[in-house]
Order: sequence, then C-alpha cells, then structure tokens
Amino acid sequence: MTVPSRRSFVAGTLTAGAAVGLAAAGIVPAHAQDTPAPGTTPTPGGGGTLVTPEDPRYAALSTRGSNKRFTARPDAFRLATTTEEVVRAVGDAVREGKRIAVRSGGHCYENVVGDPAVRLVLDLGGMNAVTFDARRRAFMVEAGAQLMDVYKRLYYGWGVTLPGGASATVGMGGHVTGGGYGALSRAFGLAADHLYAVEVVVVDAAGRARAVIATRERHDPHRDLWWAHTGGGGGNFGVVTRYWFRSPDASRHCTDPSRLLPRPPGNVLAGSVYFPREGMDRASFRRLIRNHGQWHEQNSGADSPYAGLFGGLVLYGRPETGDPGAAAIGFAHMDGTRPDAERLLADFLRTLTEGVGGSPQISEITSQPWLTATEYLAAAQDGDTGRHKIKSAYLRRGHGDAQADVLYTYLNSTGNRHDSASVSFQSYGGRINTVPGHATASSHRDSVLKALYMNTWQDPDADAAAVDWLRRLYRDVFGATGGVPVPGRDTDGCYVNYPDIDMADPRWNTSGVPWHRLYYKDAYPRLQRVKAAYDPRDVFSHALSVRAENVR
Repeated sequence: MTVPSRRSFVAGTLTAGAAVGLAAAGIVPAHAQDTPAPGTTPTPGGGGTLVTPEDPRYAALSTRGSNKRFTARPDAFRLATTTEEVVRAVGDAVREGKRIAVRSGGHCYENVVGDPAVRLVLDLGGMNAVTFDARRRAFMVEAGAQLMDVYKRLYYGWGVTLPGGASATVGMGGHVTGGGYGALSRAFGLAADHLYAVEVVVVDAAGRARAVIATRERHDPHRDLWWAHTGGGGGNFGVVTRYWFRSPDASRHCTDPSRLLPRPPGNVLAGSVYFPREGMDRASFRRLIRNHGQWHEQNSGADSPYAGLFGGLVLYGRPETGDPGAAAIGFAHMDGTRPDAERLLADFLRTLTEGVGGSPQISEITSQPWLTATEYLAAAQDGDTGRHKIKSAYLRRGHGDAQADVLYTYLNSTGNRHDSASVSFQSYGGRINTVPGHATASSHRDSVLKALYMNTWQDPDADAAAVDWLRRLYRDVFGATGGVPVPGRDTDGCYVNYPDIDMADPRWNTSGVPWHRLYYKDAYPRLQRVKAAYDPRDVFSHALSVRAENVR
C-alpha cells in the first residue's frame, strides 16, 4: 500500500473510504488474440506468445508498469497463460543466455523489468484465475490476478478474503512474496501468513526449468521454498505461477471453503480529519505526529479493541502554485460490527487533533459494506500516476520532534521538482505481531507503524532533482542512524515490496548496516541457502536480489 492522492481527498472520496496505494493498467490476456499481430510469434511447443518490437502491442507492454520513470525495452515480451508455458519460456531463455525479468501487476518501484540487461520480460498478466482447490482445501490464485479481482471473487464466491493491499491493480505474484499488508492486516495478519502453498518455476544447476509446488507442511521437502515466498521478495528464486491460500488456524478436518480464510466485517466505518496548511506551524506539526505515533504505541496489541482499525496520517508537500491545500490528513477504517465501533473511531479522530493549531476539520463517520469500502480505498489511491520515488521504514515508535522538524522543513519548502510529495504513517501491528519472526520470511513483527516517503512528478527532465529531494529528506529524517532506519529501539528496517536501491548505496546508507539487514534482518542467511538450492545459476537476479555465495 502507498499513499492516498491529495486530489482524491479534496474531491471528497475519503468521506466514503480512506486510502493508501498506486495503480497500473492491466493487459489483454495473450490467449484473447485470435490472430497474431505483426511481430507476434506463437512459441512452438507452448511457451506463450512472443511479442517483439514490430508488434503494435510492444509499446503498451513497455510502459505497463506503474512507475513511468522506467520503460522496458527487451528483445521481446513473452505472454504466458499456463505454468507449462512459463516452464518452456524460462527454459528457452536459459538456453539462449537471455536474462529474464518477470512481471505480474507491474507495480515495482525500481527498475527491475526495465533494466537494459534484461532481454526477455515474462508477463503473467493473463494468468489471473481464482478458484477453490478441493483436494488441497485451499484457494488457488494465479500470479497475474489483481488484488481487487481476487477480493471480489473470494468474497462473492465464498464470503472470505485475504488481508492484502488496497490498490486495485497490484498483481498477486509480487505482492505476496513481500508479505502483503493492508486494511485488514491488524485484524488478520499479512496476506503471506495465510499462504499454504506456492508453485514456482525454478532452474537447476544443469539449466533445466521445472515447476515445483512447495507447501507449509512440515514433511514437505520443499518447505524452505514455501517459507522464502512468505516475505523473501520477488524475483529471487524463480517464477511464481500459482498460490494456494488457507489460514494456518483453519481446522485440518474442515472442507467448507467459507471457513478456510478470514471473513471480513459486514460493514466498515470510515472517517477522516483535514488539517489545513494555514495554522499548521512547527509546534502543531510536532504535536500532530506525536499524537498519531503515541496512539499507535498504545493501541496496537492483537487484543486491543482497536485491532479492527486501520488508518494513517498523510503529510503533504506544499504545492508550487495555487491553493496551499492540506498540510495533513488523518484517515481510518474501523470494523463496523463492534457495538462500540463509532465511539472508538470518533475517539481516534479526536485524539489526532488534540493540541494542534489551526482549524482541523473532522468528517462525519460513514458506514459502507466491506467490499464497497474496499473499492473506495482503491479509487482514492489509484488516481496518482506518473514518475515515482518511494522509500519505507518500519517504526517501533512514532517519529520524535527532531524528525518532525526535518519533515516540516522539507514539506513546506518551495522550488522542489514534484507534483505531489507525501509522507504517510500507516497502522501496523495487531495480529501481524503475533507471528514469530522466524516463522515466515517477513521478519518485521514488532512495529506499530509503517512509514512511506514518496515523491511523484510528470516531467522526465525533473527526474534527477525530484529523486535527490526525496533522498535528502529520508537521509535527514534518519540522520542519527546513518541515513536509514536501522533495526533498533525506534525503527526496524524497510519493506521489501518498496525496493529502494539507495539502501545498497554507501552514499545514502552510511550506517554500516547492509541493505539485506534492513529488508530481511535475521532471515537473510536462510534466504541465501534457499537461493543456492533453487537458483544455483543466479538466473533470477536484480539490484536487490538475494545473493548466495556459491551461485555461478
């Protein structure tokens, strides 16, 4: 999840739902094309459809990613619709010596797919099935399925859901491998906490591609591969083609699909607070950040009455021209089935305003069916498109006054190259923190907030300045720990689904703590062993991929 569009709030979207995230367009599945276009080759032997630069679809595929800073220009795109096609495509690429990148939803914030070294992009957008597998007593979801489609199919079909992100078009393939969190995670944990099995196309030392199904069953010889896909990040071990989901606390004898995954609340309450820039002086800004952080420090236990609340505080950069707009917006969704839900939500919103100057405006509390509220979440945050730079941090405590002062200075400065800049603190903890850190590859299990630092702009000529501005902001926020959120008393590293190559750059990370410690903590050595076992040739690699010492 990322931050909500300022325009969405101004337009009133937030009265129906609160928000966090970004979007990318989908593609027409390859099998929907009856007649190959020029430059399109149906691969012999069933390796998927090959789209080369002569094909008119190539341009659309090149820019399908949500971050418009990056354009993919490989020798070809391969559009796969089955696991067998993926196996053939990977095997062909290995034999031909072509570097591979894999894309499901296209939401990567770094240049993994557009890297000039990548010669073949394997696009899984056409693999989007969602079904119930009675034999495994689990829900099968293909890697190219997008979040909103998954939510609708699970909910309309069986009344269940996954506690994943809010953006409608994020693909499941990468989302789950990074853990996957969203508005229901404080109540139900991460999406990856409900992963029962994963199918991965891997390449052995001889260069042979094959599909492996790994489960969480203790006796499964591939269990480590399953574990690596519960937070180990995308593009590391192979190509995920299918997932199976079943909650770990589901009865081993239950065959009723409606009892095998979480059931979302029947209705959701939503509310927000608008903090105008006028009257938001430095002291008020400090107080607002302190209010929000301390509330989460005190109300993020799994047994808290607020376990069903997900909210955030979004701090906005000053626009270059026109209405200065909001300095900040607080928002929240609350499980509306609790008898005291409205009072709890009202108390939360009121707490944010305590001691804050100006004229904070608390919205009325509205109620919607869960799926309607989820659709509003996506609509509110999927509006901002363009060129992005994003950074993240897990927070065990809210930012202190010194860090608030850094944010106040940067977000109120002018002359910056951005259309919208924001810093967002989002609710974490709850059920997430009940899972032992070693049980999954998602090791960050005692934070109460997730912080996102984001800059968005449209002009390609602004790339260098816009990226530099966010780099300096982040460096200065974490100046006491070498420019990054080193695991310690107040912070606990970074979120792998928001990869940031600066964490591996000694110019911006002067902490002496390696990038993999920030993303994986103590899980990294085990991830390295999985990498050595399942990708010994280092076929799947990128700037922040897991590295094993013995790969060749």
